Amino acid sequence: MTKIAIILASTRPGRAGQAVAHWVLERASRRSDADFDLIDLAEVDLPPIDEPLPPAVGRYTHPHTHLWAETVAAYDGYVFVTPEYNHSYPGSLKNALDRVYAEWNDKAAAFVSYGVDGGVRAVEALRPVLAALRIAGVAQQVTLNLRTDFDGFGGPFSPGDHQEPALTALFDQLVSWSGALRTVRTAPAGAAS
Repeated sequence: MTKIAIILASTRPGRAGQAVAHWVLERASRRSDADFDLIDLAEVDLPPIDEPLPPAVGRYTHPHTHLWAETVAAYDGYVFVTPEYNHSYPGSLKNALDRVYAEWNDKAAAFVSYGVDGGVRAVEALRPVLAALRIAGVAQQVTLNLRTDFDGFGGPFSPGDHQEPALTALFDQLVSWSGALRTVRTAPAGAAS
C-alpha cells in the first residue's frame, strides 16, 4: 500500500495549520488507495542542522537525524501543509528538508498552502528545493486564503466548497505519482532510467 505523510510545517503556537492538516488527514482517511499519517514538525522538534557532514553523504551522527531519516524513508509521498511567511515557507520546513537527502529521493509531493494570498509563494519557493532533493511535485495544489477559508481574517478554519474537489484531485495525482516513482526506487541497479 502506498504510504503518504502529511507534513505540518508550521510550529508556531496557535497556528492555523493544525486545523488545515487535520482537515487534510480526515479527507485522506476516506480513501482506500493509500495510507496517510500526520507528521507535525512541532512534535518532531528537530534542532537546527547539527550534522558535521552534508546530508548527501548519508552518514548521520545524531540520534534525532537517524530517527528523522527513518521517518522520511518510510513514505512514498508527502503532502506539505505550509503557511506563507514573508513570501516563502517556514524555516522549520527548510530545516526538516535539508537534514536528510537520499530518504527524500524519487518520491512525490503535493501542497496545501495557506496565507493572505493562499500561500502560493510558499509553494513557488518550495518547488525548486524539492526538485534538488529529487522530489517530484504534482501540479494540483490547494490554496487556502485567510480571508475566505478562515471565517474572516484569521478566524476558525472553514474551507470553501470548491476546496473539496481540489483536495480530491491533489490526492489522485499524489497517489498515482507516488506509486509510479516507487518503481524508480526499486529498479535494479544499472537499469535505464
